Amino acid sequence: MFSRKTVISTLAAVGLLAAAALTLDVDIRWKDAWAQAPSPPREWSRTGPFPRHDVYYPGTEELAPDEMRVVACGTGMPQPRLAQAAACFLVELGNGDKFIFDMGEGSFERIMSLGIPLDQLDKVFLGHLHLDHAGDFPAFYFTGPVNNRLTPVRVWGPSGVKPEWGTKAWVRNMKEMWAWESATRGSAVDPRGLELEVNEFDWMAVNAAIYDENGVTVRALPAIHGDQSVSFVLSWKGLRFAFSSDTLPNKWWLEHTKGVDLSVHECFIPPAYMMARYGMAPSEAVFVGTQGHTAAQAFGKMMSMTRPRRAVCYHFQNDFDTVMVVENAIRETYDGPLDLASDFMVWNVTEEGIRTRMGVPNHDSYPAPPQRQKQPPDSMKAYQWTAFSLSGIEPESAAVTNAVIEAFNEENGVDVKPSLTGLPFQERP
Repeated sequence: MFSRKTVISTLAAVGLLAAAALTLDVDIRWKDAWAQAPSPPREWSRTGPFPRHDVYYPGTEELAPDEMRVVACGTGMPQPRLAQAAACFLVELGNGDKFIFDMGEGSFERIMSLGIPLDQLDKVFLGHLHLDHAGDFPAFYFTGPVNNRLTPVRVWGPSGVKPEWGTKAWVRNMKEMWAWESATRGSAVDPRGLELEVNEFDWMAVNAAIYDENGVTVRALPAIHGDQSVSFVLSWKGLRFAFSSDTLPNKWWLEHTKGVDLSVHECFIPPAYMMARYGMAPSEAVFVGTQGHTAAQAFGKMMSMTRPRRAVCYHFQNDFDTVMVVENAIRETYDGPLDLASDFMVWNVTEEGIRTRMGVPNHDSYPAPPQRQKQPPDSMKAYQWTAFSLSGIEPESAAVTNAVIEAFNEENGVDVKPSLTGLPFQERP
């Protein structure tokens, strides 16, 4: 029998030998790697711009003629949070076209932080009319003119199971609800940005081309999410972008998104997390997380069957703990390229490859300038003030305001007349 001291000494000796061997092996491998390293090292300027950035600064990079860029402007849920807006993805193409897919609550702020002129953002595609996918469209539309949009807006959306549930009725009701907003905005600024074209299409049509212009085609696929819901596939120059909006995995997606370049599909956290985080009952968590939406394992299965160049899961609150749970669940059924989306994640897509980065938004952005010459409002459609409101204007402060306008005119060589404070106060009773 060996003594305890002998055993410990022997193990220590073995450990030292192993450590020495490991050190020797590491040293040899390190020397091999060092021998293959480039020499001399590439020196970055101490004062000039760095030659490489691992983030995307909006407006600083030119798209190649055959390149697609996708920006996540909303990856979250109907439960509001500062970190993630609700669903919205922006697609920019090398031909200059830009497309917005869904526009949930909070996404308009993300769009504005990119510094893109609203005149260039005239095409919006809505997968369905839930607030977390369409709730920011009214603000985007009605405040467009005061944010320098002079270009009419075009929106595409599904028909309804009932006519009053479809996109045309939704837009009509939106205009009725915000009629005073439209009247007051339109009489104060160039109203051309309030022109709106509604393109409602059959939500049950399979792989129907709903847009075909400038070499770009957008097709709609039926989705399974409370009926009258759709997904989209954009094709251009051999590149394809697929966006699920909300849906259960379905046969239409399986058939028509195989091999797409970027496959953006919804993916939910497990029901147990929905109970803990949202306070849902077990039946509610199971229904919402697996019947009204796509479970993570089911997302993985669809990606395994369609094999995109890169899969992107979105529509869950992407936190330090949930991201690990979701990814592990996806990896049970999918082993391909994968990104778990968060707001301002950016993908540059070309035939040669796909690059994923995070974007750096401007938290203090102002509206980008208009891309057309502004025109005055239509005087025939000017908002008619009531005598009651006008009777409340205070003459002495109005005189101060008029002096401000006179100084502005003199400094800028213009002759702008006050529309309200310039009334003949001395004639009032």
